[in-house]
Amino acid sequence: MNQNIKNKIEANGFAIVNEVFSDTEVDALLQLISSIDTTKLTFRKTKDLFAIRQFLNEVPETVHIIFNQRLTALIDSIFGKEYFVVKSIYFDKPEDSNWFVAYHQDLTISVDKKLDLEDFGPWTVKHQQFAVQPPLSILKDNFTIRIHLDDTDEGNGALKVIPQSHLRGVYRPETINWSVETECLCPVKKGGIMFMKPLLLHASNRTINQQKRRVIHIEFSRSLLPDNLQWAESLQAETVSSE
Repeated sequence: MNQNIKNKIEANGFAIVNEVFSDTEVDALLQLISSIDTTKLTFRKTKDLFAIRQFLNEVPETVHIIFNQRLTALIDSIFGKEYFVVKSIYFDKPEDSNWFVAYHQDLTISVDKKLDLEDFGPWTVKHQQFAVQPPLSILKDNFTIRIHLDDTDEGNGALKVIPQSHLRGVYRPETINWSVETECLCPVKKGGIMFMKPLLLHASNRTINQQKRRVIHIEFSRSLLPDNLQWAESLQAETVSSE
């Protein structure tokens, strides 16, 4: 089964695996999230979106629940043991949200400082966080998991993706040729996860069914950055596995 998931990720840029987390584990995660102080700079709160940047740092009590035996075994068997967490975000899209995201690739990584490095750029700074587009070799090797804390379908903003778009390097949304590309909706059950590659073109619609869409987004890499540049977040795989 895990080889089949790996094949899907390599071929199409994504794969969905349901029943990774039990209802009890999901409820425990939501309880921890509901108990935290939301006034910090790493939190973003509007009527359309609530987000927690550096989620695993801000809510470390969730680490041992998230990296349960099922998820750890999946990651190890599909990608190996060399990967570590480099970014984590919690997204809460409320039931009456008008927030939508147009097609895009995840082309930047979060780092601790700005340096003049060959093949790194352009740079941005948002909410006191440095981000940069790294060499494509890093993006091609990274992967993301999206942990779904609600049933998610077309009505509450399940991701739409363009399969195999991760194989085309930087693929600008304005150049999408819809005569040859196919859009795929990615519904995920509560407690399920979606694996995806950063270069996969993806988007999400507004909520139309009055249902929440809460997701924990975690990015992984095995790349060491050059010249004392560090990942803004870093949770080593051995630390995760020992929780």
